Amino acid sequence: MNLPIIYHPDYVAPLPEGHRFPMPKFKLLCELLLADGIIQPEQIQRPEVPPLEWLELVHTPEYARAYCEGTLDAKAQRRIGLPWSTALVKRTLTAVGGTVLAAKRALECGLACNTAGGTHHAFPSYGSGFCIFNDLAIASRVLQQFNLAQKILIIDLDVHQGDGTAYIFQNDDRVFTFSMHCEINFPAKKQQSDLDIPLPQGLDDDGYLQILARSLPDLLSQVRPDLVLYDAGVDTHVSDRLGKLAMSDRGLYRREMMVLSSCAAAGYPVACVIGGGYDKNIQGLIYRHSILHRAAMEVYRQYF
Repeated sequence: MNLPIIYHPDYVAPLPEGHRFPMPKFKLLCELLLADGIIQPEQIQRPEVPPLEWLELVHTPEYARAYCEGTLDAKAQRRIGLPWSTALVKRTLTAVGGTVLAAKRALECGLACNTAGGTHHAFPSYGSGFCIFNDLAIASRVLQQFNLAQKILIIDLDVHQGDGTAYIFQNDDRVFTFSMHCEINFPAKKQQSDLDIPLPQGLDDDGYLQILARSLPDLLSQVRPDLVLYDAGVDTHVSDRLGKLAMSDRGLYRREMMVLSSCAAAGYPVACVIGGGYDKNIQGLIYRHSILHRAAMEVYRQYF
């Protein structure tokens, strides 16, 4: 059996002049993985658009319906940071479906990767920071509802704190939230994860990986999850416009190998999402996102 890759096609309508997001990176990421021989076409699986009931396991019915129907007020739209369109609704819902599918496949195969996901700034009643619905939280709730997993560990290594995820699960001991992020970066007001590790501006590969290596083994042995959801944001890279850390491509690869091999060696299934990444050089950005899948293929060959 091959490593499952959940392919998220882009549904992006034309944006106003100068608007940066969303960019068509999901399709480009899948094309790069195929072109470089990292994955084969038979590994690719396409997610379904999730039912509204799944969204409402995390988000208020009023917010979920208003966004999907295009009736969200202008202030709420500005907080998200993305202009509404039917194409963006489909894109957003498909990303959520992709993370749910990746989580299900990880439970079956040990490891699976989405080519999208990581919208960790979405709160129950509003979106924020380019995040509309919280796919990590929704996937957790769906798995629990269908008794596929009960104890879930969310490892969030995006450069920004997973504030929406932390808030959603603040009183839920079935989901353990771990966020390792740049201390001075967005959001200005942090929420309290089960474990937060704030990092200093400009931290490089060695400093970052030393901190992660000290934390990860104890975290896994403490939580003993049925499933790990891993948000592998690449906005920790030195070239990222919104990052403020100084990791290299090599450092990202070492990070992914550390997380995935640690989980696999301990017998914990992992579903991966790509998280944030912001760079005008789209090819460089796509390559950085592909590092997760390159590492996942290595770990899958070794352990599964």
